Amino acid sequence: MKLLIWNIQWGRGADGVVDLQRTIAAIRTLGEFDVLCLQEVSIGFAGLHDDGQPLDEVALLAEAFPGYSAHFAAGVDVPDGAGGRSRFGNLTLSRLPVGQVFRHSLPRPPEEGVPSMPRVCLEVVVDTPAGALRVLNTHLEYYSRIQRMTQIVALHTLQCDAVRLASMGGQAGRDCAPDSPFAVWPRPASALVCGDFNCEPGSPEFYRMTAPISADVSGWEDAWRACYGDIPHLNTVGLNGAEWPDRAYCCDYFFVSADLVDRVEAVSVDQATAASDHQPVILTLQ
Repeated sequence: MKLLIWNIQWGRGADGVVDLQRTIAAIRTLGEFDVLCLQEVSIGFAGLHDDGQPLDEVALLAEAFPGYSAHFAAGVDVPDGAGGRSRFGNLTLSRLPVGQVFRHSLPRPPEEGVPSMPRVCLEVVVDTPAGALRVLNTHLEYYSRIQRMTQIVALHTLQCDAVRLASMGGQAGRDCAPDSPFAVWPRPASALVCGDFNCEPGSPEFYRMTAPISADVSGWEDAWRACYGDIPHLNTVGLNGAEWPDRAYCCDYFFVSADLVDRVEAVSVDQATAASDHQPVILTLQ
C-alpha cells in the first residue's frame, strides 16, 4: 500500500507561478498510489490565482485521477462575493474502497495579535487487503504554537475514542439496514495521520504528538523513525528556491498507530519537484 502526502499550495510552485496542471503532472511522475492526501486545495478564492479566475481544484483533481474517489474537507468556508462559496482545505483521493468519512474541525483558541485560519482533519476509512484502516489527512496552524498544541490534543482524542470504541466491539446500531444512518460501519483502531504539521522534528509539538495518549492508548508513532531510527528526517520545505521559508527543514509527516509500526516499509521524500513550496512524502506499508 502506497500513500502520498503533499501540501500543494493550491498549485503554486516554488517559482511563485500557480499551475495546477504542473502539480498533477508531478504526482503522476512519482508513480501509482492507493491514497493521495493533499493540503491547501482551493475552491474559489480567485485572488489565489494569477489570472484572478476562481477554480474548483477539487473537481479538477478528481477528474485528473479517474478511478479514485474524492473526499474534501474545508477548514475555511466563506462567501465568494458572487453568490457562491470559497473553500480551502484538505483533499483525499482513494482508489481503495472508502467506508465512513469524517470531517473534524480542529480547535482554534484565540491568541491576540496572531493570525490564523480554521483547520480541519479529514478522516476516511479505507478497505485494504489487511482490513479496514483509518487515514487522517490534516494541516495544523502555522503561526500559533498554542493552536498547534491544542490541535495535536484533538488528534490524540480522535485516536483515543477510536481505540476505545474498537475495544468495545464497535458502536451498537439501532437499525442494521445498510441505508440507515444508524447502520454500523467499520472504524478500526488501526490508523495513520498525515499532512503538514508545521513543526520540526524535536520540537515540543513533535514530542507531544508522539507522547502516550493515555495509560491504555499509545501515542502516534513517527513513520520515519519507525523505519530509519535516528537518521534525520529529510527536509520537506525550504528547497528549490521557494521564497518561504528561509531555511530547509521537515514539517510534513506520516504518523501511525502502534500496531502499524512493523508494517512501515519505507518513507521517502521527493526533493526534486518545484511544483510547491513543500515536497511530496511517500509512505509504503506492507
